[in-house]
Amino acid sequence: MARTSNGQPLCNRIVVKFGTNLLTAGTDHLDLEVMASLVGQIASLHRQGKEVILVSSGAIAAGRHRLGLKKEHRDIPFKQVLASVGQGHLMHAYEQLFGWHDIVVAQALLTRADLVDRAGYLNARNTLLALMELRVVCIVNENDVVAVEEIEDARFGDNDQLSAMVANLVDADLLVILSDIAGLYTADPHHDPGARLIPRVDHIDEAIERMAGGSVSGRGTGGMATKLEAAKLATASGISVVITQGREPRVLERLVGGEALGTLFAPSASRRESRERWLISGLCCAGQLVVDEGAVAALRRQKKSLLPAGIRQVKGSFQRGDVVDIVGAQGNRIACGIVSYSSGDIDRLKGAHSEDIVAVLGYEYGAEVVRRNNMVIL
Repeated sequence: MARTSNGQPLCNRIVVKFGTNLLTAGTDHLDLEVMASLVGQIASLHRQGKEVILVSSGAIAAGRHRLGLKKEHRDIPFKQVLASVGQGHLMHAYEQLFGWHDIVVAQALLTRADLVDRAGYLNARNTLLALMELRVVCIVNENDVVAVEEIEDARFGDNDQLSAMVANLVDADLLVILSDIAGLYTADPHHDPGARLIPRVDHIDEAIERMAGGSVSGRGTGGMATKLEAAKLATASGISVVITQGREPRVLERLVGGEALGTLFAPSASRRESRERWLISGLCCAGQLVVDEGAVAALRRQKKSLLPAGIRQVKGSFQRGDVVDIVGAQGNRIACGIVSYSSGDIDRLKGAHSEDIVAVLGYEYGAEVVRRNNMVIL
């Protein structure tokens, strides 16, 4: 793919994520002036022929304001009520704002369960691609009313990870996560005046993860740590990611034009086909296989299948045909793939030679626990 002078791809298909703190400008309600500016920038990209999908938070904040509530309610059913009230208000605002630019919008409410199944994943992909072909801007949100894990667990919480999954779904060129912070810093800029912005990250390692911390701020449910997890998922699928300040003037137009803003996370892999992206997403992960250094080398350097001899530990309960993560001794994710044996079988086989499979189990489905053609190396 052609790139700009700062290494950012020349992009046509863009997924943009708006966080709650950005849309409310730090208040207790949607800030229509901020929203109008952001929508105007998407409209400008739309007129240039770009394909844009918007992943938007803000439904719970909008619902709280519409009901005139000031107190924070942390119980899940009540937050689902707020989401139910607020989602309509959020979409009404977007319909009006995009309508000023003669742009038709659509709504897609997704949950993790919708995408776990391969058929559901493909159906969602086909719908989003068809909407883009029709020049419709689709506004995606987590279906808070039914997705308890969305509100309860920050790892999917404020749509950071959902935005990466949507980018994965449609094979986007660029994922832009607009926040109330300018990007990834060497330390928390709110507490450390010496913190420096990191303009580019080529590999998300433990040192980078430590810089992200795990803080939660304002009315949003995810901090920099959740954004970093989103960047890891998207870059593993060959998608560039930018995290930057959403209040920066004309931020989207400048980014797409090639200007360096915020922190750019470069792709850690070449573009992958749809089945590989589905495996990488982790949506359908049923467990883990912990492998030794010899197996890591065989997978990464020699492009081998995973044999039982290299497996040291089995985590989780899964069946033959399920998707698992393959991790090193330190828990670092090496690969993911479809297993040829159940967790119980693999637990009995771990450390054994392939020629002993029949002796151990009384049957076999092949010499490999995960075949190379059913595996994606990360």
